[in-house]
Amino acid sequence: MSWERKVLGDISTSIQTGPFGSQLHQSDYSDEGVPVVMPKDLIQGAVSEESIARVSKEHVERLSKHKIKDGDILYSRRGDVGKCAFTSEREIGWICGTGCLKVSVDKDKADPQFIFYQLQKAETIGWVINHAVGSTMLNLNTSILSAVPVDVPEIEIQRKIVKILSSYDEFITNNQKQIKLLEEAAQRLYKEWFVYLRFPGYEDVRIVGGVPEGWSKGTLGDVAENSGYNEKKEHRDKYSYYLPIDCLPKKSVAYTYINDISLAESSLVAFKPNDILFGAMRPYFHKVVIARDYGLTRSTCFVIKSKESTTWSFLAMLLFSEDTINYATRISVGTTMPYVRWKDFIQMPVLIPTEQMCIEFGKQFIPMAKKIMKLAEQNIRLTQARDRLLPKLMSGVLEV
Repeated sequence: MSWERKVLGDISTSIQTGPFGSQLHQSDYSDEGVPVVMPKDLIQGAVSEESIARVSKEHVERLSKHKIKDGDILYSRRGDVGKCAFTSEREIGWICGTGCLKVSVDKDKADPQFIFYQLQKAETIGWVINHAVGSTMLNLNTSILSAVPVDVPEIEIQRKIVKILSSYDEFITNNQKQIKLLEEAAQRLYKEWFVYLRFPGYEDVRIVGGVPEGWSKGTLGDVAENSGYNEKKEHRDKYSYYLPIDCLPKKSVAYTYINDISLAESSLVAFKPNDILFGAMRPYFHKVVIARDYGLTRSTCFVIKSKESTTWSFLAMLLFSEDTINYATRISVGTTMPYVRWKDFIQMPVLIPTEQMCIEFGKQFIPMAKKIMKLAEQNIRLTQARDRLLPKLMSGVLEV
């Protein structure tokens, strides 16, 4: 098998930066419209739509040269410059935003997805980081990206390699879709029962003072307690993994983590399975997860457990709710780095259901949560297997 060393500029039709700030102002963004992909949206090699910005069609036409095509590769231009994402049919017509670089591979010369996998090699990521400019914050430009070295075999070999690696990605994507559907179902169920008060048998329950009979008005502190405790650095080898707040997804039972516990920071808080981690510092109030194993996180997270096992499911979804996140935002203190104090957080007003209602909710929620956890762990194993295979295929060590 013969491979040829090329540079990215030789096999691309264009490498260009996204619109500068003078072309796309903060006031141009809207709640609806065409998505604009920023560096924060480049997550695990794909584009996340979770918190994506949008602009109206009039701005899209003005910025038409920044439209994304199927198979384009987007790079973060500042900060984490090794981060990139491969675009699919879904992103066609979206806008490459400020802070990103867009690479359009010449499909007559190379398979775009093969080139994306080439760019995922550790040595290639290292090359990009080492050639980025800037001391305070690393920056990329079109010249640097154009010079990125890539190893390219004949097109049929490229396609065979893509087929192998993309099969892992397809499994991961399908699992992510299932996770999303299950999480949405759990959130709908919580709202139906505990926000709209259309719980099973609600038609026969009297409402007294805005509260269903048998329910009570209380605070978060009535159902939750802070179970996190500081762990000494020398004891961290007892734990399965490190979960810094940066790794926490937005309101999810599914998350990835750092296996190498030696990378943990000095200020460590321990958690155990089924503890609920809640980001206690802005902008992380929306970072909420359910722990799947024993691990360590930063002190910027609350580690929360239910006072009673019967209320765990209710508490988990309460902490996932927008009302809780909005409350944390309102009561935060500090100007440079706003944070929430536990003593203030547990004062949040809560409508507390009956114990039996919490048990019934748990019967439906817990199987969903377990399924999500299983899929999340499966995705981690698939990602690890793909990442072990990738450098061998991308260097020609493993023939196809």
